[in-house]
Amino acid sequence: MSKTILITGAASGFGKIAAFDLAKKGYKVIATAEVYPQMSDLIREAKNLGVELIADKLDVTNSRDIDYIVGKYDIDILISNAGVMEGGPIAEQPLDLIRNMFDVNVFGGLQLSQKFIKKWIGQKRAAKIVFTTSMGGLWTVPYVAAYCSTKHAMEAIAEGLKTELAAFNIKIATCNPGVFGTGFNDRGIDSIFRWYDPKDNFTPPAVFNDAIESLKNQLDPQSMADTIVSVALDENSNFRNVHPKETEDLVKQLQAEAWTVKS
Repeated sequence: MSKTILITGAASGFGKIAAFDLAKKGYKVIATAEVYPQMSDLIREAKNLGVELIADKLDVTNSRDIDYIVGKYDIDILISNAGVMEGGPIAEQPLDLIRNMFDVNVFGGLQLSQKFIKKWIGQKRAAKIVFTTSMGGLWTVPYVAAYCSTKHAMEAIAEGLKTELAAFNIKIATCNPGVFGTGFNDRGIDSIFRWYDPKDNFTPPAVFNDAIESLKNQLDPQSMADTIVSVALDENSNFRNVHPKETEDLVKQLQAEAWTVKS
């Protein structure tokens, strides 16, 4: 129970559930959130529930935040969970929105990881990073292709780190959620309509109906948070962890079909 675990994106969703579950198990947890109001909410909720955890501010796109956090805490496990989703047809999606996703989902997670990795190697500390990626990191979901591209990038980064850091006793794993009801997917769909206008855009609005319909059948996020916790604590976990099993089977099927699909 001596391990110290830092979680990014712990203000909501999988990160928040995992942070509280790990704290309840007796681990020292640093639950980080992007802005101070979210941090205050974590502190208040932990106090109300009688749960001991540390809440701190960490915007993964802010280098000063990263340097402060890495300098302040000695940790054994990093759960890199912070992320954003901007939906829309990639042929028309504004590039500034795509750049922002890469800043948060890729460069933010990578910079924080690099800083902790350097610290761990200097300390000769065995450690682990668990990246929350997505089923969209293994295949491309229509109308969230740009988001999927950030998760594809993190899959490649994680795989590279896994090989390159093996000699330093630093382990890497990914967790790939299916469609869970954390509000994340809903916000991703909602974001489309902040810029999309059928009078100006050539993509017909009817194509979004399936995506909106899919939000009605999202899964309970607790089981995905349980998977993240299990992978983080397991010193011999699989590298890739898609959940639920039905999503894993679908991803494998789609990957196989990609070799024969016509252009």
